[in-house]
Amino acid sequence: MNAMTAMAEAKRHMNGLDVDAATGTIEAIRANPALARFQFRARNTWIGGGENRSTIRDFYGAGREDDSRKAAFEFTNGEPPVLLGANEGANPVEFLLHALAGCVTTTLVLHAMARGIRIASLSSELSGDLDVRGLLALDANVPAGYESIRIRLHVEADCGDAELDDLIATAQRHSPVCNTVCRPVPVTVERVRA
Repeated sequence: MNAMTAMAEAKRHMNGLDVDAATGTIEAIRANPALARFQFRARNTWIGGGENRSTIRDFYGAGREDDSRKAAFEFTNGEPPVLLGANEGANPVEFLLHALAGCVTTTLVLHAMARGIRIASLSSELSGDLDVRGLLALDANVPAGYESIRIRLHVEADCGDAELDDLIATAQRHSPVCNTVCRPVPVTVERVRA
């Protein structure tokens, strides 16, 4: 690859993302907003004790059922012994931190690409405070979920501090998982009757 080819390739890809594909997707959604509607799905089966397994494969998006995944992704949910499990896997509230970290990271990288900002490195540390009295229904005044979550981002990028701070704020506002966690979202839990 010569220098001119390398420069052309660098312009077509930024932060590991295909700039032309991103531009095409954005233009297609602007022309047909119905393409922006997605439905993601997960299925879960209880194994025993604190262990259960989720599988994720199919979803609807871009105007059709997706068929790109040949096999399902499997995630084992467990609990540590102090919460009556056997460390079968991360527990669901830890998976929530994983989902939040991944979504904020991806959103930040996507918006950096759109702004022409190159990310040299990006990592995060998340922590959340939870009082299990809410889970165990021991105190009606204690919420069952996280009381607070902190995300510490370590970012090196080719922009100034003000622009980077604005990029991080944009990622926080537009990350679907962060947005879901930060605002009330209706969740319906219903029993399926045979």
